[in-house]
Amino acid sequence: MDIIAYFQSYINYFWEWTTDEDVPDDTQYNENNLISIPNVGAIAYRPYVMEILKELKEQGLPPFGSLLLVLYAIQDGYSNLDGVIYHLNKQKNALSESNSDIDFAIKFLINLSNVGSLLKKGQNKIILLQTIFKDSHNQVSSVNSGLILKVFEKRPHIIAEAATKKHLTSIVINRDIKTLALLQRKFPTTQSIVSAMRGSVEIPELEDEVVEEETTIETDKDFIQELIEEPKTFQVGSLIKRIWSGLKIPMRHLSPGEQPIGGISDMTNKGELHRMLLSEFANEDDIFMNRVANNEALFIQREIPPEENIFERIILIDTSLKNWGTPKVLAFASAIAVIKHPKAHSECKVFALGQNIIPISLDKVDKVVENLNHVSPVLEVSGTLEKFFNEEHKEKDLEVFFITNQENLNHQNLHKIIHENRDRLKFLVTTSANGELNFYKHHKGTRKHIQKIMLPLQELWANPPKYKTRTVQGSQIKTDIPKNYPLLFPTPKERIKTFLYEGDFYILSNKKQLLKTYLSDNYYNRSIYQNISTQKGCEVIIENISVKPRGQFALAKNKAGNYILAQFQQDKKILSKLNLNTKEYSELNLTGQNIPLNFHLIYFNKNFYLYNIDAPKIFMISLEGHLSIEEVKNDQGIFKNGIKSETELNKLKDRGAKILNNFTKIGINDAEEFIISNFALEFHTENVYYLGKNLQRIQVLASQNKNKFTFEDGSEVITDHRGMLTFISSNKNIPTFYMPSVNYGFMALATEKEFGGSEYYLPKDSKLKVKEMDEMYSDYMEAFIKHILEYGT
Repeated sequence: MDIIAYFQSYINYFWEWTTDEDVPDDTQYNENNLISIPNVGAIAYRPYVMEILKELKEQGLPPFGSLLLVLYAIQDGYSNLDGVIYHLNKQKNALSESNSDIDFAIKFLINLSNVGSLLKKGQNKIILLQTIFKDSHNQVSSVNSGLILKVFEKRPHIIAEAATKKHLTSIVINRDIKTLALLQRKFPTTQSIVSAMRGSVEIPELEDEVVEEETTIETDKDFIQELIEEPKTFQVGSLIKRIWSGLKIPMRHLSPGEQPIGGISDMTNKGELHRMLLSEFANEDDIFMNRVANNEALFIQREIPPEENIFERIILIDTSLKNWGTPKVLAFASAIAVIKHPKAHSECKVFALGQNIIPISLDKVDKVVENLNHVSPVLEVSGTLEKFFNEEHKEKDLEVFFITNQENLNHQNLHKIIHENRDRLKFLVTTSANGELNFYKHHKGTRKHIQKIMLPLQELWANPPKYKTRTVQGSQIKTDIPKNYPLLFPTPKERIKTFLYEGDFYILSNKKQLLKTYLSDNYYNRSIYQNISTQKGCEVIIENISVKPRGQFALAKNKAGNYILAQFQQDKKILSKLNLNTKEYSELNLTGQNIPLNFHLIYFNKNFYLYNIDAPKIFMISLEGHLSIEEVKNDQGIFKNGIKSETELNKLKDRGAKILNNFTKIGINDAEEFIISNFALEFHTENVYYLGKNLQRIQVLASQNKNKFTFEDGSEVITDHRGMLTFISSNKNIPTFYMPSVNYGFMALATEKEFGGSEYYLPKDSKLKVKEMDEMYSDYMEAFIKHILEYGT
């Protein structure tokens, strides 16, 4: 079998080659890069399938159609196996003599889908495929399998010939179906598949288990090394040992107590008998007693060990605007160097000074990360420093370190407060952008310069660690996403059905969700928003609806307020009713009702109907209670209501955005624009931004873990295939914000409190504060990008 024959697609078959323009291919041939099932969903991207085939070539490749059916059945996450079964049952006419083979094949796919998720991930998936296809029917020889893959590596564009569909033959169907039917006889149950896997190789049970993060603070690595290995604290951690090497600040204060140093100072006229000088006993008894009574006798003073003075050590870190950036990194490094010095044994309190006095902790890596982001909008902290000494800490036994930028000492008010509290402000540490640290000590009312430390920042920060995503033996974990966001989703073009119910518009999407959308009653800025000015985005009402995308649909609410979805499959004469809230399902076979083909399912006046305008009698379907059908007289009101509904629904016809939901890369280009796949967030006109084709070089790229993309500074972008991005900056002063992902649509940005951009995404009755898009972009997106670019510089 040659390569074209192996990958050949066919008219009216269950699979086809398609193209996803947003996903580039390492082979540089980007056409026909996705294999999908029509009206059901994607099976897999071509590079993934090719990697699977490489794992199977040694034992011989199975028929391509058989492999695709198996891959779909064992895929992780949502799969519409009913849609696949529908496609397979369509082939029964072509295989009238072997209909049982299709039934056996379907049973095998169902058994496969029930295999535990652990056995369908990572290397276990390869073991599963190798196990079931070993010595399978219609197998390509290992030699031909190798040739097929070798030809593809040299000529990937040859897939274009196979993507041109040919007429389907019974030989093709039999080849794919017979293979699975025989596998069902070989593996009649799910357990038999699992047992065969365990028999062929020892399966690592915990290969894909999630490693829980440690809950204890004990670790084999010292704290400073942890800071160095964490990208968010690397700059701080890499300075600490260099500061230690030159630090001359005393770590503990010892009082002299009563420390004799020899000579007359070792003598005293009071003491215990055993400490009396022997010469005193040489005196006559009367003289001896007289000397003792009059405190004239001499005693030896025993040496007393030095005592440690009890001072409360406090470090104050300036978080004003002038101490931001590199000076602030030096400030935190200096504070941790004092706290964690090997000779320091006393506890130390740390406060961040800004508009307020904020107690902070620097004993854990995550606490350092969190507190590094403290910033205050004030220019200097003289008022807060004065409040600290005069209101909150009036006690005398303090040893205070104050760390600030060297330039701040020029401020008159701050200089005054430092001078007034010099008796308790024992040490002053100044930082600078070039890496210079200066240590001063206040002693007897004067300030003395102790030392200067010059830190070679370029050398120490030359090799920052890469941000590592948490993976476990190749298995990655998808980040949870919310049901809805502060702004609306873009409305999808692809949908199963659009409904109008009591003035509200609903969409049953291809992703099996019930969405609610709106027509805008505010048409401002029509010149900008053009055709989407009359429509808004959508919100998710119900997710994960179990429904086959076929037949006719109608939507209503029952008395309890639950959404009821009615479905009429005309070819099977099956009427069903699904409560979307409670998942309660019922169906009715209408084979004996003799319902004409031109009847269609509608909702009118608290009931469902099978209706035709010209029929004298129509069928009413109960909305409440058990599913039942009743023949009733036709009502002209239904026709009039239908015209009105159709007019309104036409306003949504052919509307919807092109949603970007295949996220191959996220980064920042040379123009400092945010990149999604092959698109860049560009400025269009005043207050208008959109995603256009990226023409710039990408200078920063985030690492991917499923739907989470992480930059080296720790900032994250979480993607949602429904058309939304969540931005979480490692700078805690930038709040989490959100942006829709649509191709060439005008953009919006929103936080939990503010909104800016296209009205299309503004929720109905929203309480968000509306701002100009330019301001939202500057405050959030631009700040997010700059923080990432400044990391490590």
